[in-house]
Amino acid sequence: MQYRPTGVCSRLIEFTLDDNNCIHDVQFTGGCNGNLKGISSLIEGMNAQEALQRLSGITCGIKNTSCPDQLAKAIQASLASAQ
Repeated sequence: MQYRPTGVCSRLIEFTLDDNNCIHDVQFTGGCNGNLKGISSLIEGMNAQEALQRLSGITCGIKNTSCPDQLAKAIQASLASAQ
């Protein structure tokens, strides 16, 4: 899955979902490198629905979104396209 986030510093989010809807190989292009590597590591192998619930609605500063929130939107889009 490739997703172009909006309203954040990262420019691209990439990941894969396996047959059990578990998340793998999350990569961000742009953004806060260390933080995004941490998020990617924490959700590696996590069920997509659980990650979606944990990441949705997180904000960054005064923005109404964040890179984790945009990742949640990417996961939601990926799940919707798989149905």
